[in-house]
Amino acid sequence: MFLILILPGLLCAHSPPAQAADKSLYENNFEHTEVGKVPDDFLVLDGGFVVKEAEGKKFLELPGAPLETFAVQFGPARSNDVAVSAAIKGAAKGRRQPVFGVGLGGVAGFKLQVSPAKQTLEIYRDADLKASVPYQWVSGHWITLRLQIRTAEKQGWIIEGAAWDQGQSPPEKAMISFQATEAPLPGRASVFGSPFSGEPIWFDDFAVSEAR
Repeated sequence: MFLILILPGLLCAHSPPAQAADKSLYENNFEHTEVGKVPDDFLVLDGGFVVKEAEGKKFLELPGAPLETFAVQFGPARSNDVAVSAAIKGAAKGRRQPVFGVGLGGVAGFKLQVSPAKQTLEIYRDADLKASVPYQWVSGHWITLRLQIRTAEKQGWIIEGAAWDQGQSPPEKAMISFQATEAPLPGRASVFGSPFSGEPIWFDDFAVSEAR
């Protein structure tokens, strides 16, 4: 269940290369936001998201408690032909591991989720699991997640995503894909996290762009 909202401010053989240039609709790396605050175009309704600074950079931090699911929304409201990406860093503690991801189409839209306990990368629509593939997450590493919705060539919509470690090149094709027949809802992009390990989750390099 999403408890925080923040309001304004790819398995498919014919998918374009991930390195293709994106037409940017929104970007935020928090370098112009004061530590201890959130950007002016964010609205926090509940919870403890706040900008922190470490490792020579600023980022948005979700505290390690309480152990619930929290999200922030940002960028323009779009329903189709749109992509979101963000860098995310979480850490395990013993056998406890976080869950986190990015979303499109508001609270009830599509989500690309890393579930370390299951070693999977998943696509959800609201709370309904639509696709799942094996994914080996490494605790304490920054990874980039990218989710996009695009119109299918014949009918419906293609929802596809990818994940890669910081310092690596993005995959040329989607790692996970799902074809929807029900139209996506308009809404803002999001990041979300569940700090089940009790460790904070860091988010950075938010971007919303037109789908490739």
